[in-house]
Amino acid sequence: MFKATVIVKRRPKILDPQGKAVEQGAKLLGFNNVRQTRIGKYIEFFVDTDDKNLAEKEVKEYSEKLLSNPIMEDFEYSITEVNVSGESK
Repeated sequence: MFKATVIVKRRPKILDPQGKAVEQGAKLLGFNNVRQTRIGKYIEFFVDTDDKNLAEKEVKEYSEKLLSNPIMEDFEYSITEVNVSGESK
């Protein structure tokens, strides 16, 4: 079994209104040195296979087809082999 971690981020050229709103809130709280806040998604899940190549293929396709918008977002992922309880081997 493999544990997958996927991080989805808006592409740098795409406006991030949520990031802008958070940055404005930071300024109101006195965080005057904060710049270029971007908000993304952090996703974890398990792939129930012993085949690392199959796990990578499924994680990539899942990320491309469902977890991210390929027009506006990029993603990166990592996989770690774990035992049935979810602990790293």
